[in-house]
Amino acid sequence: MNATATTAEKRTGTPTLMQGNIALAEGAVQAGLRCYFGYPITPQNQIPEYLSARLPETGGVFVQAESELASINMVLGAAATGARVMTSSSGPGISLMQEGISFLAGDQLPCVIANIMRSGPGLGGIKPTQGDYYQATRGGGHGDYHTLVLAPANAQEMFDLTYKAFDLADTYRNPVLILADAILGQMKEPVIPEPPYPRLELDKDWALTGANNRPARNIRSMYLEGDDQEQHNYVLQEKYDRVRQEVPMWEQMDTDDADFVVVAFGTSARIASSAVRLARAEGLRVGLFRPITLFPLPEEALREMAAKVNGLLVVEMNLGQMVHDVRAILGPDKPVSFHGRPGGGVPTVREILEKIKENMV
Repeated sequence: MNATATTAEKRTGTPTLMQGNIALAEGAVQAGLRCYFGYPITPQNQIPEYLSARLPETGGVFVQAESELASINMVLGAAATGARVMTSSSGPGISLMQEGISFLAGDQLPCVIANIMRSGPGLGGIKPTQGDYYQATRGGGHGDYHTLVLAPANAQEMFDLTYKAFDLADTYRNPVLILADAILGQMKEPVIPEPPYPRLELDKDWALTGANNRPARNIRSMYLEGDDQEQHNYVLQEKYDRVRQEVPMWEQMDTDDADFVVVAFGTSARIASSAVRLARAEGLRVGLFRPITLFPLPEEALREMAAKVNGLLVVEMNLGQMVHDVRAILGPDKPVSFHGRPGGGVPTVREILEKIKENMV
C-alpha cells in the first residue's frame, strides 16, 4: 500500500491562475497526450476547446467525433497502437461510452477518461454532483471489470492526478477515470503547471505497430475456446488485486487524536474540511479522511483510522453511494452516518457541522 498523505507534490515553480478543466487538459499534455477524441457536453467543454488548440502545438491529434460512441471507439483504436490517448465528457456522455470502456478493459488497453460530473439522473442539469460514483467504481458497463478512479479536490490535483493517470494506465494496461464535478471543472485556482516527476516510459511490446520482423500480436477481449474467457477474467482479477495493494491514495486531516471522522471525496471533502476546522475551534476532536482513489478505495488505511474513533460521517453530493462501501469495509459494529445533497445540491459547512454534532452524541 502507498502510505500517501496527499498528491499535492511540493514544487518550486510559479503558480498560474487556471480553471480546473484547463489544468486537467494541460496535465494530460504534460503527460505526453498524443490523441484526444471527444464530443462537447457541459460542464467539461473547456477541455476539448483547450486541447483543440494545444495538441497541434505538440504534434498531437485532436478530433471532435460525431458522438460519444464514436469518440470512445477512436480512443480504443489509438490505445491499441500504444499512443497516450484520452477522452472527456460528463454523465450522459460517459453512459454512452460504457460499451467501449468495457472493451478497453477487456482488451487491457490503457487510456484516460475524464468525467466532469453534472446532476442527474437522465439529462439532468449542469449543476455539480457526485452521483456517478457507482458508475465509476463498478466499471459501469457489462462484464467483470474495473476502471482505476482518481478523485481530485482542487485545481492543482486536476493537473497532478491527470498526469499520474497516464502512468497508471500504462503500468496496469487499464482505463483510468478522473472523477471530478462541475465545481472543480469551472473554478479557478493557483496551479503550478509543471510535471511533479519524470514521465514514465514503458516498452509497450503488446502494441499494434506493424508486424515487420516480429511475431504477430493480437489484442482481443473475446475468447471462444473452452474456458479461455473464464481464465481471461481471472487474469484481470489478479491485476485488480495488485491495484488494490499498490495504488491506494488518501489524505488525512486531524485524525491522530480524533474521536469522530468525516469521510468525503472531491468537492465534498473541501467543504467538510472547513466544517472540521470549525468543529475543532469549538473543542470537538474531529478529523477528515479523504479517499483520493475511489477504485481502489484505501480500505486498509480506512480500517486503521476507524479503529481509533467512535463514529464516522460520510458526506457526498448524492443520496448515498460511497457510504455503502465505507459501511461494508468497516462492518456493522462501527457507527457510520450519512449526509448528502442530490441533483446539484451542495452541502454547506454549517450543515456538515450540525451533522457532526448530531452524530457525536
